[in-house]
Amino acid sequence: MSRRVAIVGAAETDRLGKIPDQSSIGLAVEASLRAAADCGIDVAEIDGVATTGMTAIDLNPAELAFQLGITPRWMDGTNDGGCSYLQHVRHAVAALLAGHATTILIAHGESGRSGVGNPPYVPPVSSPRSQFEAPYGITYPPTMFTIPVLRFMKETGLTHDQLASVPVMQRRWAEKVPRARLRDPITVDDVYASPEIAYPFHLLHCCLVTDGGGAMILTLDDRAKDLAKKPVMVLGTGESAESSIISQMRDFTSSLAFFRAGADAFAEAGLGTDDIDHLMVYDAFAHLPIYGLEDLGFVGRGEAGAFIADGRTAPGGTLPMNTNGGGLCYTHTGMYGMFAMLESVRQLRGEAAHQVDGVETSMVLGVGAMFQAAAALVLGTDAT
Repeated sequence: MSRRVAIVGAAETDRLGKIPDQSSIGLAVEASLRAAADCGIDVAEIDGVATTGMTAIDLNPAELAFQLGITPRWMDGTNDGGCSYLQHVRHAVAALLAGHATTILIAHGESGRSGVGNPPYVPPVSSPRSQFEAPYGITYPPTMFTIPVLRFMKETGLTHDQLASVPVMQRRWAEKVPRARLRDPITVDDVYASPEIAYPFHLLHCCLVTDGGGAMILTLDDRAKDLAKKPVMVLGTGESAESSIISQMRDFTSSLAFFRAGADAFAEAGLGTDDIDHLMVYDAFAHLPIYGLEDLGFVGRGEAGAFIADGRTAPGGTLPMNTNGGGLCYTHTGMYGMFAMLESVRQLRGEAAHQVDGVETSMVLGVGAMFQAAAALVLGTDAT
């Protein structure tokens, strides 16, 4: 295809962390207005809207469009957990190329810490998870994720020190990111000294719980060149899903959804792992970057733990990863995917707080609902 899609507006809410005076929809509206200002367009020019929340009640594209005072021609409310916003990008690319819209807003807002205006979460009693896992204590993310990571450690030889090195290395990125929630340097011993949550996870293996929002605006490349900011091109996209419950994964040591989404994004971009300058892997827990490195093909089977512990993904390493500090150190509202994408955009624009030299390509991998779903993007500069 001769035409390409570009990310032209990208912004977060003014505050991240604890925001007790704004609801999820309020945060999404703020981020949307800031993204429009970032690229210099009028909100009235937006004719496509994509968003979602923890439930369709608290945030959906129709409600966001109403709050912004626009009447969209195209909407997407896909909800597959934290990777949803990466899926929205994929769907927006298709819509723009098909002419269903000209300017698409993808927005996120979540009062994940303060819970302002959030409806109570009531898990469906008829779901497979409620019937077949919850009775055995597999109920929330820490207990769901312990099953695969323990098998991974047994089969690949991943050590506790290597697992603990993930937050240690990401804290080295966060040290120079003023908006990061956790910035003080830590050691592997500090990870072990933090409270144990669910074996083998200690508190510092686990993501933050914050409030915040972010938004991006996409349009076709011929229009993008006339806007305020350097366009970031969407080179490749992929999405997939595996099992709605952990116990039915094909292989506890690998995510089939990670593998499929990543492979499709690489194929669409016509690039491989050697072509990627920068990587963002959704890190709700410390093991996810390890799975991501292996399932995307950046390292071989059982090599990711040592790769991270040796500093290969840290500042000065060969593959800069999670350069804002990630969900472990930067922010994590509950559906983190938007923030991972925004950091990739900042790196490609040369605007990141902890900027990596010479970033021309970046890959983003998102996960949703504890290995249930995944989405991947390959992004690049206009020259890529």
